[in-house]
Amino acid sequence: MRGFVPRTVALAVGLCLSGIALADKTVITIESWRAEDQAIWDGLILPAFEAEHPDIDVQFKPTTATEYNAALNARLAGGTAGDIITCRPFDNALAMYDAGNLADIKDLPGLENFSDVAKSAWSTDAGDATFCVPMASVIHGFMYNKDAFAELGLEVPATEADFYAVLDAIKEDGSYIPMAMGTKDQWEAATMGYTNIGPTYWGGEEGRLALLSGDAKFTDEAFVEGFRQMEKWIPYLGNGYQAQSYTDSQNLFTLGRAAIYPTGSWEITGFQENADFELGAFAPPAKDADSSCYISDHTDIGIGMNAATKNKDAARAFLEWTTSAEFAGLLTNAAPGFFSLASHDITVENELAKEFIAMRGECEPTIRVAHQILSRGEPALGNHLWTLTANVINGSMSAAEAAADAQANVDSWYKP
Repeated sequence: MRGFVPRTVALAVGLCLSGIALADKTVITIESWRAEDQAIWDGLILPAFEAEHPDIDVQFKPTTATEYNAALNARLAGGTAGDIITCRPFDNALAMYDAGNLADIKDLPGLENFSDVAKSAWSTDAGDATFCVPMASVIHGFMYNKDAFAELGLEVPATEADFYAVLDAIKEDGSYIPMAMGTKDQWEAATMGYTNIGPTYWGGEEGRLALLSGDAKFTDEAFVEGFRQMEKWIPYLGNGYQAQSYTDSQNLFTLGRAAIYPTGSWEITGFQENADFELGAFAPPAKDADSSCYISDHTDIGIGMNAATKNKDAARAFLEWTTSAEFAGLLTNAAPGFFSLASHDITVENELAKEFIAMRGECEPTIRVAHQILSRGEPALGNHLWTLTANVINGSMSAAEAAADAQANVDSWYKP
């Protein structure tokens, strides 16, 4: 019969054509340590990109956070790493760039949407190369139990004096632990303590950059005062805080037993799932009514290109898309508390996230004081501050002693 094609032949032709179509589609993979974001990427972010780039198939393939660095480095060495690399900030990513594993993308269209401060976390010290697109930051501050504040007739503190007046009132009432933080795990003492409220006293970026230039030292009054504030927190932390872990503190707060939690925006999703009271957030209080407030708006996640990728054009297309307003809005709203570092105007949907991001319009931004350059010694200053701050809060070291110890670390290896 003229024109008749046997069904088996038609099926074979169809499969061949399908194979050609599949072969024409470039597949690229993303390395990441945030396995908890799998559903966000698969269900929201990647479909949005692929709708605009139907010839590119992007696959999100995360590794457990604690294993990410070692596993990624092994894959890079073995030539099996993904095309796109999710980057931790500063020295971790810089080491990958110096080893030839991350491509220089300083000419990528869209990077002009990010400030120099944002790009500094993923650029060389001299700023002559940028190897990751700034993706998201986390904002430090305090969360509080709005129900408890209403019950006790308390207002959100704006100044240091207000802050301690609120803590005193909570302690005097006795219904709640004033502030949930322990020192067992050490890191939160520095991250949610010293580097959270310290910028108020050393003037944010001005003080941090002065440490890098050698014009300031940790033994200066401004940096000692940060440790001194940690001493002032001791009466408000509740009994047994020395044995209290990070998880213990989270539970104390979400179970409604503590009124205030020094923290960061990364806690938003988990706390909203676990707390049965209304949550609020406030910025680190200013020194007084005439002073500026400061926030650690810390560069946390970037995204770059494997220098050895065989899919450079597709990888660059994806990275360019991550500089867009569309990506910024998707990420900020899909992962509340991880805020785009781009200059685009974004409508934030989560109410608690709105309270954190509003701090950008009220306070001067900075980043964690030891993360750029100063943690290249041994021990890394960032980790050293964990121990020093915990020691101050535990009462085994004075503020002045901790500051002197931090400066001795810097002096032992760093020449501005």
